[in-house]
Amino acid sequence: MIFNLILASEGFGLNLNVFETNVINLAVVIFGLYKFLPNFLGGMLERRRLAILSDLKDAEDRLSEATKSLTKAKKELASAEQKAVQIRTDCKTRAESIRLESEKRTIEEMARLKQGAVADLNAEASRVTSQLRREAARLAIEKALATLPGKLDERAQEKFLSQSIQNMGKD
Repeated sequence: MIFNLILASEGFGLNLNVFETNVINLAVVIFGLYKFLPNFLGGMLERRRLAILSDLKDAEDRLSEATKSLTKAKKELASAEQKAVQIRTDCKTRAESIRLESEKRTIEEMARLKQGAVADLNAEASRVTSQLRREAARLAIEKALATLPGKLDERAQEKFLSQSIQNMGKD
């Protein structure tokens, strides 16, 4: 299609008429762009470059601060972990100490209760023994009194009574 357009025209040629081709206008525009565009675009590009450099510097500063904060946080974490391990160890030690102390108090309380039970048992045994002795003595006296009048005559009874009275006076 383009080829047909070229064939249909009068031919291919150069137009060297300066006014018709706007070469002067193009030269003025190109010269203006060459002369003024570097200052205008250069200033804009320089400002943009400085802004980018400033942003990069801020980013580097924030990265540096973040790195320092991260290092500090890691140290604090390690310290906290050490404290946690120490606390856990202390708690285990304290729990073991409390358990042993509780066992010791339980054993002491059991020994005290056993001693109390033994003392109560001994006291009860002593009371029962004493009561049995009194009862045996009472029964022996009753038996002796029951059998004594038939075995002693009057003269022997008087002698026995006087000896008993004398024995009472000596004590």
